[in-house]
Amino acid sequence: MSSDELIWRIAGGSGDGIDSTSQNFAKALMRSGLDVFTHRHYPSRIRGGHTYVEIRAADHEVQSRGDGYNFLLALGDSFARNPQEDAFYGNEEIKPLSENLDELREGGIIIYDEGLISEEDVEALDLEARAEENGWHVFPMDLRGLAREHGREVMRNTAGVGATAALLEMDLEHIEDLMSDAMGGDVLEANLEILHEAYDTVTEEYDFEHDLRAPEGSHETEQALLSGSNAIAYGAIDAGCRFISGYPMTPWTDVFTILSQNFPDMGGISEQVEDEIAAAALAVGASHAGVKAMSGSSGGGFALMSEPLGLAEMTETPVVLIEAMRAGPSTGMPTKPEQSDLEHILYTSQGDSQRVVFAPGTIEEAYEQTRLAFEIAWDYQLPAIIIYDQKLSGENTNVDVDFFDREPAPDLGSTLTEEELREAAHDNSGKFKRFNYEDAENGVASRSIPGQKGGRFLATGNEHSPVGHISEDPDNRVAQMDRRLEKLESIREDLDSRESSTQTYFGDETADHGIITWGSSQGAVEEAVERLNDAGHSVKGISVSDMMPFAEADVTEFLESVDEAMVVEMNATAQFRGLLQKELGRFGEKLTSLLKYNGEPFEPAEIVEGYEVNFVEEEREPTAQVRIEPAAGD
Repeated sequence: MSSDELIWRIAGGSGDGIDSTSQNFAKALMRSGLDVFTHRHYPSRIRGGHTYVEIRAADHEVQSRGDGYNFLLALGDSFARNPQEDAFYGNEEIKPLSENLDELREGGIIIYDEGLISEEDVEALDLEARAEENGWHVFPMDLRGLAREHGREVMRNTAGVGATAALLEMDLEHIEDLMSDAMGGDVLEANLEILHEAYDTVTEEYDFEHDLRAPEGSHETEQALLSGSNAIAYGAIDAGCRFISGYPMTPWTDVFTILSQNFPDMGGISEQVEDEIAAAALAVGASHAGVKAMSGSSGGGFALMSEPLGLAEMTETPVVLIEAMRAGPSTGMPTKPEQSDLEHILYTSQGDSQRVVFAPGTIEEAYEQTRLAFEIAWDYQLPAIIIYDQKLSGENTNVDVDFFDREPAPDLGSTLTEEELREAAHDNSGKFKRFNYEDAENGVASRSIPGQKGGRFLATGNEHSPVGHISEDPDNRVAQMDRRLEKLESIREDLDSRESSTQTYFGDETADHGIITWGSSQGAVEEAVERLNDAGHSVKGISVSDMMPFAEADVTEFLESVDEAMVVEMNATAQFRGLLQKELGRFGEKLTSLLKYNGEPFEPAEIVEGYEVNFVEEEREPTAQVRIEPAAGD
């Protein structure tokens, strides 16, 4: 087995410390000089239920989960509801082992905790025969017993990491440093004893017949391990956001939590309220009062924000909302990724929308496009939405620390100063013409905030006159509506004129075939395009971020340059392809779809196979759990 990459999977039950253990191991691999990428799978339960985290580590850039994995640390589920095979959910105790075998590569390594997973259960899996067939190297260890000897049972995770390091011939230095940073006293001493005893036991008692070792690498600059949620939160802070309101809901809660933890040190305010209607309304109110504000939610929670979103559009109040998609409809699968809220985000609320929607595909894009969302929202006085998913929210990867060395942008965009207000248009009553359509540049009317001298106006969700009085006059309605819609044209011109595009391109510029994607599927598509070109195909790709106003020029140029294109997305109804055909209908016959909606993100090999089935071996069906939709008219 090649040692050019390690894909390590730790599996246990929710509440067993799988997430924290994996984060520390990923940091240790990063500090050793490797690039890392994590994938998190967990149930919608507080305690118990099979959960795992996968860490892909290599001496080169990794931007996607891999194809399967090559090392399993199966701890068992210590919070299992029922260890009986005939229980409704089956024997949950053994699922961290039994449910992970199908994706383990040939020649892979298995460590399982025989202190929790019984010999009888292992025999029922026919593990010995499967291991021989696949060349797996199996190492049963009493991790639970080892932990109990030195401290508490939860420390069996530390024992598992020590055993992992021994089998991979890793130095323990970085793991020890991380443990010392996180704990102290007797707890640290006990964990270090467990770590070393597990390491020494494996080294002394097992023969290393496997050839999998930890890769070796180095970084030229300092690295940080971050998730998409971290990036969105830090982008908001650097954009000057100092107010956030929300109600917890997976997976948006991560951003809410990060900002709530940081705001007290920088004069910001975080408010957890009774529901998502109140959350969005508070953010709109805070922005109206002169603070850069944001809110957000997931799925059904964002549906409740429809009315405040429409209010922000009508009152032209800048606000940033974020929507973290998960598998629906309704509660669906709350902890599984899916890209199925796109149409909901584009078209929710009443009437003709005036909003901006960005869909970042990487950690870096999440940071940059969050800053861009605040800039556009406050320059053009409308809501901006960041749409992402559970995958981007929770996956961790290493990023150059220097990437975040940016100047903050706390200004309030097109808001007037009191000096400028003295020269602005007012009506006979003295009210400021906040919604004046006669001299609005790019559709943007001048803005004041409460308390400014000369800035008094009325704000209402009804159609209104230039000073805010309710108006149903047809001429005023057309003038106000046209002005608000003009903003989207101006924003599109603004984005198109910038030095760098918010769309991401990869592959052979002269390729005959294209792959189009959006959001968190970007990394897997980029790796698939690279593999296809290495295999002799002619392929290029584009990941689109600008959903509204749509990146018409960029996507048109891309589609004109290829004979056919495959649209890759994680939903059942091809929502992004539908948007492409709505905006660029003339290309409908060029577009096929590769869809995945089983609650797991794409692996690069699935996209490679989808391409081959679409354009090379059209008579066979894909082996992966995906669906192919032919081009319009076929």
